Amino acid sequence: MALGGALLLADVARGSVTWPRGGCWAVIGVTLVAVLWPPRVTAGANWLAVRGLLREHRVRTDLLTRVRRSDGMSPRLVLRDVAGNRVEFDPKVLAANPLLWHHLDTGARRARESGLLREGAMPLGALADRIDGEGARTLLRSAGLE
Repeated sequence: MALGGALLLADVARGSVTWPRGGCWAVIGVTLVAVLWPPRVTAGANWLAVRGLLREHRVRTDLLTRVRRSDGMSPRLVLRDVAGNRVEFDPKVLAANPLLWHHLDTGARRARESGLLREGAMPLGALADRIDGEGARTLLRSAGLE
């Protein structure tokens, strides 16, 4: 939004702004906000939610049926539960917030024990190794042992 405002101000200072051009700058600013708005990931006992610009998506972690890692320009973790609910987010969020990881891991273990989670052991295992390894390195570094 600030970029759209800056472009509009530059156009005003130049003296070449018109209503259509001003509208275009406003649309560009709003579009940039919509595209770049970071999703907010929250979790609680047996649920994980991802809130975007307009809507929140939520899954039950104890009722997960599928966990998939989607690699591309931006890696994504895709979770789906028995009700068909789906969330998608960057796995770095879990590495940055151990409490979120704990809620997801606890729920996924329950889903695996109950036989619901049949697809996704590999991505969760790799993620657990990475997060736990980073946590251990951080702990050792803060203790001065690394």
